[in-house]
Amino acid sequence: MKNRELIEKRFKELEEGIGRVDFTQNQVGKWVEPGSFDQWATSVLNLFSGVFGPNSVHFQNFKNVYDSFGRRPSEFERTKGIFRAAASDFMGGYVFSIEASLSAEIFGDFIALAKQALSEGHKDVAAVLSCAALEDALKKFAALNGLTVEEQVMQSVVGALKAKGLVGGAQKSLLDTMPKIRDFAMHANWSKITSEDVSSVIGFTEQFLLSRFNE
Repeated sequence: MKNRELIEKRFKELEEGIGRVDFTQNQVGKWVEPGSFDQWATSVLNLFSGVFGPNSVHFQNFKNVYDSFGRRPSEFERTKGIFRAAASDFMGGYVFSIEASLSAEIFGDFIALAKQALSEGHKDVAAVLSCAALEDALKKFAALNGLTVEEQVMQSVVGALKAKGLVGGAQKSLLDTMPKIRDFAMHANWSKITSEDVSSVIGFTEQFLLSRFNE
């Protein structure tokens, strides 16, 4: 199961968990039972920290209520509201996920190594690094947008992205040339790859990461 699917599953489990938070009644009024609430809230905070980060508005708003929780039903309603807003933002794709952020860092490292290799005259090494980074970045971007392309070749990945309208314009035209370079690199057809080809892959991948993983 993919990371996004696991996160969506956990959001649904915790939505169901709201109904398992207990209440007690006394002469003063109705109160939230701390044990069951703490169990639910701790799991929510753990999810928020992993998905949005501890500095996110979702995590901070929930934690502020949790830290001063006085067992009042109105406070529980506030935590439910924050939780459901976060779930809606994530399910709707309106949050830049930590998965994409980490992916951009990893692929950026590969491109940095490729640029260094090319500058030192190691064209073939640079070709492999840059093409691997681009292919993985395309697949990750596709997966983050709901496409199943993990086992597909690069040409098919590009086709899937085009079909869904996820790439266009100049980027679309440039992307058409990349699978051929990738195939040459991965099959060790070094004589068919020039330094200019490698530079174009590096340049395209850098722009792709900036435009698609930092939105």
